[in-house]
Amino acid sequence: MCECCGRPFPAGVTVAAVAGVAAAGATASADTARPLCRLCCDGYYAFDRARSYGLYIDALHHAILLLKYEEVTRLGDRFAARLAELVAREGETLRAAVVVPVPLHPDRQRERGYNQAELIARPLARRLHLKQGACLLVRTKPRPARRVLTRKKHWDSVRGAYATRKGLRVDKLRVLLLDDVLTTGATLDSCARALKRAGAAIMGLTVARVVPGWSPTGPQHPTQQETEAGRRNQQGATSILRG
Repeated sequence: MCECCGRPFPAGVTVAAVAGVAAAGATASADTARPLCRLCCDGYYAFDRARSYGLYIDALHHAILLLKYEEVTRLGDRFAARLAELVAREGETLRAAVVVPVPLHPDRQRERGYNQAELIARPLARRLHLKQGACLLVRTKPRPARRVLTRKKHWDSVRGAYATRKGLRVDKLRVLLLDDVLTTGATLDSCARALKRAGAAIMGLTVARVVPGWSPTGPQHPTQQETEAGRRNQQGATSILRG
């Protein structure tokens, strides 16, 4: 797994071991060499680290859609419980002072009636005994009408789309930036850039992440057998739906 963005590596793929610590930066040495994916080797993302509870497939995929589009809002607390466990396992690497949900554009929030990321962020902040900072970040650029976008169009649609609220201080603040799904990383990256310009350090956290065609033995069709860890996460996702 990439130490920075959390992307899983298929078996047999050469992993770039890069001397250095997280994107937050410190003096590099042989003792701090970390496995990084190609994008993180190139410093592609603005966030310092990102982690996800599971893969965006099967029961977890279905549960997220229920929260996002069917108003099954109780799932927010259940996702928060799983994410709190993940944060506890990661320890110091995800230490933060505030949980900030990725905001919707005001037009989209009025249309939907709620922000699914905020429904997860509120109970997560309570569980972690942190402040909840939905007020820190705003979306200033609406999303295109088309729901499905190419990778390039998705990156273009969120570039410069977020900003910190005027008058709010986030300098040197460690932020746990929360969203439901990490697809290309574009949304977390754009939010992180806005917060970093204001002086914050950013740890991304999502319920799920998309890894197209991923298998532990290399690129495969998504329907083939998953890893044991993946199966455990899917069993956990099934329990979320049944709970």
